[in-house]
Amino acid sequence: MSTTAAPPAPAVSRDEARTASRALFVVCAATLLVLLNYTAPVAVLPQTAASLGAGLTTQTWLINAITLGLAATLLVAGSLGDDFGRRRVFWVGLALLAVSTAAAAVAPDAGTFIAARVVQGVAGAAILAAGLGLLGHAYRTNHGRAHATARWASMLGAGIAIGPLASAGLASIGSWRWFYVILAALAAVLAVTGGRLLAESRAARVARIDVPGVLTLGTGLALVLVAVTAGRTGWVRPATLVPLVLGALLLAVFVAVEARGRAPMLDLALFRRPDFRVATLGALFTGLAALGPSTVLPTLAQRLIGVSALGAAGLAFVWAGASFVVSDQMRRLGTRVAPHRQLALGFALTAVGYLAMLGYADAHSWLRTIPGLLISGAGSGLLNAALARLAVATVPADRVAMGSGANNTARYVGAALGVAASITAASSLLPAGQSGGFSAHGADAVLLLGAVLALAGMGIALARRNERATT
Repeated sequence: MSTTAAPPAPAVSRDEARTASRALFVVCAATLLVLLNYTAPVAVLPQTAASLGAGLTTQTWLINAITLGLAATLLVAGSLGDDFGRRRVFWVGLALLAVSTAAAAVAPDAGTFIAARVVQGVAGAAILAAGLGLLGHAYRTNHGRAHATARWASMLGAGIAIGPLASAGLASIGSWRWFYVILAALAAVLAVTGGRLLAESRAARVARIDVPGVLTLGTGLALVLVAVTAGRTGWVRPATLVPLVLGALLLAVFVAVEARGRAPMLDLALFRRPDFRVATLGALFTGLAALGPSTVLPTLAQRLIGVSALGAAGLAFVWAGASFVVSDQMRRLGTRVAPHRQLALGFALTAVGYLAMLGYADAHSWLRTIPGLLISGAGSGLLNAALARLAVATVPADRVAMGSGANNTARYVGAALGVAASITAASSLLPAGQSGGFSAHGADAVLLLGAVLALAGMGIALARRNERATT
């Protein structure tokens, strides 16, 4: 049997390397801002809710509103970036982030703050989808993409680590609003200076806006997430059932539109590729299992153990810090570790970490959470690095922003569902006569739910790895 040597990687000129390095710096900085903003309310939720007059149900929206904007527009932003220019969409996202964050800083009530957070999600969607698309275009080799996407993924962990700590620290010396003032200024500076360092890129085809796709997907996802968030007060209430049914119908229409459209926003033929299916499902379960429970945990620690806002931020920092370190180290391994293997191990560590934390609220000890946070945080780092690679490797080269949008849409839909399910689980197992709060048994239910979902995600990754081994 004869073998043919693999063709050598194309040479990269000094100018191309410099352009790619600039793109990596700007995209990573913007991604860090998005994740700082995403997690900012986690450690200061009680203070923010008290200032804005938000009840328990409204508090869910204080956290989940940004996820609604992200999930509903990520795929749209990716498609627009491919067709009309990834740098253009990226810059619009930064400008919108600056304006909406300033609005959150001066919000007089919960409704205004929630609306600003939804717009922040839209801005974040443009930055994440177009940014990863810019990296996919700037780095053409497998090794280069593995390096760039691992560094990008490490920014997810860094933002999650620093966001709660920064917001809690500023709240302790002044007001929770200061965080948003500073973040708005940073976003404005990056919008002014960062765009000059990026090279424009787009798909080599006629640009078209898939208007029916944009409307049906965005509205359908928004309605479903509204229903899931409202579900904690009852799943058979009209306020839950009506948006759930309408959202499901609109998503079905979206699938039909994309299947027949000439220039679909999402090429459904990609789902025939096993790697793309695993990447999308892996992102969904990452949101469900890793992001959902970990987002709620700092609030539970404050309510059930009496940890301060800074202490809760410290717990988030432990989890996200481990995620950052592991994601950043994966760039050194390059392509030596298959992404499917990373996914399986990441989900396994997430499950083990959650199980290690069982009983922390009943024991009234935040120290019980540290080992589990380190383990599950390391798992999250593996998941982030693997998904970033898969997002750009499982789609055609001219559709990398769409691939990023699809992957991150699945991730943040999962996160929104995970947060809503975790809050529902935490508040459902209350002692007799108690209402409107959380319980130690509910905290354990959140961890068990996350572990089960993580094991399901591991099963999906292992099934694909086994399929590759037999073909």
